[in-house]
Amino acid sequence: MLFSESFIFTLRQDPKTAECRSHQLLLKAGFIHMVSSGIYSYLPLAWRVLSNVNNIIRKHMNSSGGQEILMSALQPLEMWQKTGRDKDLAEIMFTFKDRKQRQLCLGPTHEEAVTDIAKRFVSSYKQLPFILYQIQTKFRDEPRARFGLMRSCEFLMKDAYSFDIDQKGLDASYEKMFSAYKAIFKECGLDFVISEADPGAMGGTISHEFMVGADIGEDLLFCCQGCGKFFKDKGSCPDCGRLLEDKKMIEVGHIFKLGTKYSLVQEAYYLDNKGIRKPIVMGCYGIGISRVISAVAEVSSDEKGLIWPSSISPFDVSLIMLDESLRAGALDLKDKLECKGLSVLVDDRNESAGVKFKDAYLIGNPYIVIMGKKYISECTVDLENRKTGEKKSFQPEELLRFIPDK
Repeated sequence: MLFSESFIFTLRQDPKTAECRSHQLLLKAGFIHMVSSGIYSYLPLAWRVLSNVNNIIRKHMNSSGGQEILMSALQPLEMWQKTGRDKDLAEIMFTFKDRKQRQLCLGPTHEEAVTDIAKRFVSSYKQLPFILYQIQTKFRDEPRARFGLMRSCEFLMKDAYSFDIDQKGLDASYEKMFSAYKAIFKECGLDFVISEADPGAMGGTISHEFMVGADIGEDLLFCCQGCGKFFKDKGSCPDCGRLLEDKKMIEVGHIFKLGTKYSLVQEAYYLDNKGIRKPIVMGCYGIGISRVISAVAEVSSDEKGLIWPSSISPFDVSLIMLDESLRAGALDLKDKLECKGLSVLVDDRNESAGVKFKDAYLIGNPYIVIMGKKYISECTVDLENRKTGEKKSFQPEELLRFIPDK
């Protein structure tokens, strides 16, 4: 893509509305637009990152037996009244009446909705087990919307739900999702920890949180600096006796063993092999996708800007063209890089070298390639690794061999 033809607009000054580092950088680098407090639009750069995260999620969910669906964001409030969660989540639910005076809400989550689907279509043990998942916008009337995408009123989530005949089946499904989540967050480039958690309003028994350490985190874990383990309770490390230190954490994923909490109330039953009517045993598994990109931006950046992991970066390469006479060479190199499966943002704007370098660092693609005077005199380009700062010079063919294929 040519920068001159893109919808990418960076800011020269730090935005005054920014509440934390990730919020500041995502606004300044032109990834998001703040519509109102807690409400954001994803601009092309952010959408490319989100799409990459979604692709990683789909890959691991599908390979774990998940089947993707898309449920309605509009839900009858009656569905929530059956489980009593209309009261449990009353503080954050957007509720209203349509022209026919039906009470509706915008889904803050989808346990009730997916249980209703299972009730409609499942009647026999032969139809179980299965896992359904979706990637969809959720709506929550946050009393304290803050930190940009970290806690917003409208956000993108991957939520999955498993359906089994018994606890043994749920344990197997839970383990599949547990492993899939570890693979997803690892591929997204996050350094995460896993902690047992309180199921809260979701209900059920066992739950686990996937968390990333950051100063703006709203959760707290206690870390042993000796053995590196994390615990929920303050005190001394049970393994080595060292005093635990508190560490703020961002929750990026949460999984639950729901059991029959929803199937019993909503009457989602199946007939077993003896013809006995039993409630479906369920689990649910959530990833805050927009929160993932905010968490990455929070922990993977420097004084110059963002530093995206190659797996989710908006582009693989920022190619800076320092003179209009180099356009043909830059476009030729772009085409060759794209033949390797790499995405390239060519900065062909009529801007100073300083502006181009600042924007390349700010946007944070993994590789920055500079085509300038040395290309004219020696037919070489400079390559900088955005994460390590390592710089090397290559002839174009050497560069193509050096940068890994995708």
